[in-house]
Amino acid sequence: MQLLEQRDYQKLRSILSDMYAADIAAVLEELPENKLPIVFRILPKELASETFAYFDTDIQEVLIRAFSDTELEEVINQLYLDDTVDMIEEMPANIVRRILDHTTPEMRLEINQILKYPKDSAGSIMTTEYVALKPDMTVSEAFTRIRRTAIDKETVYTCYVIANDRTLIGVVTVKDLLMHEYENQIKDIMETNVIFVNTHEDKEIVAKAFERYDFLALPVVDRENRLVGIVTIDDAVDVLQDEATEDIEMMAAITPTDKPYLKTGVFETWRKRIPWLLLLMISATFTGSIIQHYEDALGKYIILSSFIPMLMDTGGNAGGQSSVTIIRGLSLGEIEMRDILRIIWKEMRVAVMCGLTLSVTVFFKILFIDRPPEQPITIALIVSGTMALAVVVAKIVGCSLPVLAKRIGFDPAVMASPFITTIVDAVSLMIYFGIVSNVMAL
Repeated sequence: MQLLEQRDYQKLRSILSDMYAADIAAVLEELPENKLPIVFRILPKELASETFAYFDTDIQEVLIRAFSDTELEEVINQLYLDDTVDMIEEMPANIVRRILDHTTPEMRLEINQILKYPKDSAGSIMTTEYVALKPDMTVSEAFTRIRRTAIDKETVYTCYVIANDRTLIGVVTVKDLLMHEYENQIKDIMETNVIFVNTHEDKEIVAKAFERYDFLALPVVDRENRLVGIVTIDDAVDVLQDEATEDIEMMAAITPTDKPYLKTGVFETWRKRIPWLLLLMISATFTGSIIQHYEDALGKYIILSSFIPMLMDTGGNAGGQSSVTIIRGLSLGEIEMRDILRIIWKEMRVAVMCGLTLSVTVFFKILFIDRPPEQPITIALIVSGTMALAVVVAKIVGCSLPVLAKRIGFDPAVMASPFITTIVDAVSLMIYFGIVSNVMAL
């Protein structure tokens, strides 16, 4: 800001030119909107375009409105295709029209092709900027092609070998090329066992393929096995981050949103949260109904009501532990539907140990700390017995519902702590009052 005020643009350009594009974007996003175009124009052209891709959509919109037609064309031509598509998807219609007006017919065709794919598919996050080689090329010819086309490609380390009809038949890395003689043909050194995804494959599955195989890029083919694009690691990381955020929001009973928290309006935040709160509130009325049903027992033994919050909270926490563990295992692909019996058997054993530990602890707590004035041993046995049963039931419910949810096509994250807690609260109270009614009647 000091350099801007002093109009020392040469020194400012020198400082920014030594920085990474991502860091420049972070710095520029803190500037007032009226200063942003000035600093952006100071950057060297290639660095400016690279930095532009790191900006949030609202900052990109500010710059586009400030750009001349020539500046806009220069930036768009320097952007990778997938970054351009991501930008277009978030921009207002008038900005989109202006962007498309300054793209080549070929680029416009590729953009429209990618925009046609479903939002959560591999096709929607791929780029068509990759290096393609033919099997009868020599290593020398391959290097010549890479040098000639690399400037427009998002990655050149992994090259894809295609037949005349663009069918994907192999993959070769620059390392492979460097390790062989110039006279060797590509078909003799390429890897034919190629891992690829279909254009309509869910993008979360694509991201998991990167995680499993440690790829830098993954080819995308159509139904005829023709290579149409690649997904690069930076896009896969974005997908994993988005999916993790979505799961966390679902687990907290919030409808997922694509916007950052501070850029989401109050009304939209309310709209995302209130349906779940209403649903949980209505479902929680069962808890009140159970308490009303057993109010006679509570009237005779008032002290029993003081243990209700502890039993409900502990049961909810126990169920939440199991549900979160299972949901995470499902999202990582570590758990499948066929594992449900093994899961229940394991959680049952864990639940028994946890339940016994907690019940013994609460038994002595009631006797030596709470000290009920009437029937202390009986009350301690009722509460500790309820605690053990509630924990067992909570953990079985918590581990089984996410798996069943996935089996019927729901997101397992829906069956997280809020829902589990509501169900377990009702079950814990039924167990508690059932034991109270039977024991106190003796």
